[in-house]
Amino acid sequence: KCRTGPLDIVFVIDSSRSVRPFEFETMRRFMMDIIGSLDVGPNATRVGVIQYSSQVQNIFSLKTFFTRADMEKAINSIVPLAQGTMTGLAIQYVMNVAFTTQEGARPLHKKIPRIAIIVTDGRPQDRVTEVATQARNAGIEIYAVGIQRADMNSLRAMASPPLEEHVFLVESFELIQQFGKQFQDKLCGVNTCMEQEHGCQHSCISTPSSFYCECNPGYRLNVDGKTCSPINACEDGRHGCQHQCVSARGSYLCHCRAGYYLNQDKRSCSMIDYCSFGNHSCQHECVSIPNGHYCRCRSGFTLQPDSKSCRATDLCNGVDHGCEFKCVSTEGSYRCVCPEGQQLQADGKACSKCGAGHVDLVMVIDGSKSVRPQNFELVKQFVNRIVDLLEVSPHGTRVGLVQYSSRVRTEFPLNKYHSADEIKKAVMEVEYMEKGTMTGLALKHMVEHSFSELEGARPLSHNVPRIGLVFTDGRSQDDISEWAKRAKESGIVMFAVGVGKAVEEELRAIASEPVEQHFSYSADFTTMTHLVENFKLNICPEEGKGETEIRSPCECEALVQFQTNTVAILQSLTEKNILWACSLAQMTARLEDLEKQIANKK
Repeated sequence: KCRTGPLDIVFVIDSSRSVRPFEFETMRRFMMDIIGSLDVGPNATRVGVIQYSSQVQNIFSLKTFFTRADMEKAINSIVPLAQGTMTGLAIQYVMNVAFTTQEGARPLHKKIPRIAIIVTDGRPQDRVTEVATQARNAGIEIYAVGIQRADMNSLRAMASPPLEEHVFLVESFELIQQFGKQFQDKLCGVNTCMEQEHGCQHSCISTPSSFYCECNPGYRLNVDGKTCSPINACEDGRHGCQHQCVSARGSYLCHCRAGYYLNQDKRSCSMIDYCSFGNHSCQHECVSIPNGHYCRCRSGFTLQPDSKSCRATDLCNGVDHGCEFKCVSTEGSYRCVCPEGQQLQADGKACSKCGAGHVDLVMVIDGSKSVRPQNFELVKQFVNRIVDLLEVSPHGTRVGLVQYSSRVRTEFPLNKYHSADEIKKAVMEVEYMEKGTMTGLALKHMVEHSFSELEGARPLSHNVPRIGLVFTDGRSQDDISEWAKRAKESGIVMFAVGVGKAVEEELRAIASEPVEQHFSYSADFTTMTHLVENFKLNICPEEGKGETEIRSPCECEALVQFQTNTVAILQSLTEKNILWACSLAQMTARLEDLEKQIANKK
């Protein structure tokens, strides 16, 4: 056993990112080999271990364990920090914390040696000279063990004198275990392995009169008694592991893939039933899979965005229902409905047409590159859904189409086509423009050209409603406020439709009052067809517009109005009677005066 009497030893292990995992394993073995040569116990040698990188972590202190088995278990459970190399910070911790009586160090007056064994593979990222001097002055004997890339000047700055007995530089991690045997002799006495050239590849074990070679765990000694070969216990294929065989220190362990656990036979694997934990919160069914679980709904229900609850399947969103106005889902089915005042047709899908009046409708569609070709085809389908609502004819509703990007192009004016089929065919033949988004320029074109009589708009004196529908998917690259205002001031009823990244502020600026009835938005192009439903009643002109309102004579407000009107009429008649009476009296007086004049002449 090392020295006469007890020791207080603290291992200070570098676990910076430069120490690779297999290299750190050799450092574990180094510590356990040293501990194996010590007489450990509360009244014998006490051992503590700390690791450091950019911070310091206490693995166990001098008062924590007093058996080799407990110490080795704790050392094997160390998880490297894998950060920087703050060696000075670690020495500060050793001096201020690890070797205090609170952490298990025996009082200085008992003169029990305090030994710090620092093992590092690199250059410190902080200053070590001053703090190491303070630690040595506090009675701590420092051994500095450098491995591979360690800086010799830093090792010498840390170690206690004489330096030749306290500074060690090991060429590689593979040699640290061999060095560990030599280091034991530094603590314990003469080592025959150091007295001669032993030639052991891994470790030389000293005996009283000779030595023998030993291999690291997982290796076997070759017949030459010096070199070692790795042992692969999985290699012969007799391990019986269902998933994976892992060779370990001359033996093997069976491992299971992620999402499985090892059965009691230590060979076969079973999938983890995550649903059995009882915390899945699935409304209907829980299905276990490797690495987790998922919730599943019963037939006729759809899993909701929370991935747990279920709702009756909305077939309106899952099938091509063909409803002209609105699709209403029912459990396991759906039905079509029409807006108030319109009847569902015999096909169960179409609604009565908007034939009570006529309008001049110009649709202005965004053809910028952000729309993309496949979505532009959806926009054209959207336009044709609007056309399906209308009774198109020269004397009925007229439809024009404008496309814009960095420039504006009239696809067809109001007077170009005279039937819905012609318009729909022309729409599907429109070519995608791409490039920018000049919405303001498009509004200017619509006001100045599209609603001109030259392009088919009927004169304002005919009182035919003018409707502009602007479709866009993004922010305009020019100002829209001026021409949006002019459009509305010129009598055009403006509707704004936004999709995707359309800006709500711009849509509201385009829309007529009340804005909420003239502005719509859809998150993406595939779901925007439902916006057609929002326009049908607004685009169709109000029936009976301008006619005299007929009210029930029994209503209270009607009676009050009747009384007011009657009193006004009677008062007017009274005033007229008074004037008539006055005029009659005046005429009578004049006749009498004429009669007197005639009589005097006679």
